[in-house]
Amino acid sequence: MKTKKDIVKDWITRYSGKKINSFGKFILLTNFQKYVDEFAKINNVNIDGLDKNMSSATHEEITIINFGMGSPNAATIMDLLSAIKPMAVLFLGKCGGLKKRIKIGDFILPIGAIRGEGTSNDYFPIEVPAMPSFSLQRAISSALKYQKIDYWTGTVFTTNRRVWEFDSKFKNYLKKIRAYSIDMETATLFTVGFHNGIPIGALLLVTDQPMIPEGVKTKIKDDKNSELFDKKHLLVGIESLQQIINHKDTVRHLKF
Repeated sequence: MKTKKDIVKDWITRYSGKKINSFGKFILLTNFQKYVDEFAKINNVNIDGLDKNMSSATHEEITIINFGMGSPNAATIMDLLSAIKPMAVLFLGKCGGLKKRIKIGDFILPIGAIRGEGTSNDYFPIEVPAMPSFSLQRAISSALKYQKIDYWTGTVFTTNRRVWEFDSKFKNYLKKIRAYSIDMETATLFTVGFHNGIPIGALLLVTDQPMIPEGVKTKIKDDKNSELFDKKHLLVGIESLQQIINHKDTVRHLKF
């Protein structure tokens, strides 16, 4: 266990309970077990690693993984995925909308992420932008348009801070940086994916409007929104990867 390669080859099974050669070459990432359950139900497959940190399900060339919440977990999964070098990774994340015009249930296709979480600083200097694979984002856009679903583009601010909705100073800062949304993983996933030479994109579902008191997420609101929007979110993600698979498109950066 002297090299990174040695470590991640062992740890990806330790964290997921899944043998390295049983992962698909196209990966969906989620923070929610419900997405894994729904994927398994749609494709009539079993769920692996329910007793592990990162449960998953695989159908043909696609594996969906619940990696947990927060930027440290995001960095961990992207390091572990370097053991299998997937062709493409798509994050199906949830976020808070920071603009009045952005509504619950809207999709955001991030063109970049602001590295406010700190975790990514261990991989690149802060001056390096957190950017997705353009070709992967284009495939997501095509899938959305095919299903006649509109979406927003813009930047997402990624933070390690989960409870901030009461903090007016922090909210004023968010207004100044002009981000469209806020989450806890996207910038880390983009940065560590780039560090490991893994093409990655993201499609974010707006589930709350945290800049106003009545828009802060509650259990009742979250349960309702999940029932309304989660399956559509998952199906768009699957369709996006299928476009890449079927058309044999490359999604790599010109140079990692």
